[in-house]
Amino acid sequence: MEPTRDEVDALPGPTIVEFGASWCGHCQAAQPLLASALADHPQVRHLKIEDASGKRLGRSYRVKLWPTIVFLRDGQEVARLVRPRDLAALRDALALIDPR
Repeated sequence: MEPTRDEVDALPGPTIVEFGASWCGHCQAAQPLLASALADHPQVRHLKIEDASGKRLGRSYRVKLWPTIVFLRDGQEVARLVRPRDLAALRDALALIDPR
């Protein structure tokens, strides 16, 4: 079940929220990059949200394209990437929420 915006806003520590769809080609292409970037940040919570038109959580973040990855620290948005194709950009965004 999809978490509510209040539940996501209340999450402590570093979290990424990935909005997409399992059948989305852009989402599938981003998975290896995301897995590689997250390998260096095992303590980052990763919420994968199956998004669709009319879904409240995606609408609350104004998601327009998939995948959209929102980087949160203590429930506050710190960075956002849309259709990431660059491992460095993912690593830079993760470093903002989970400095090592």
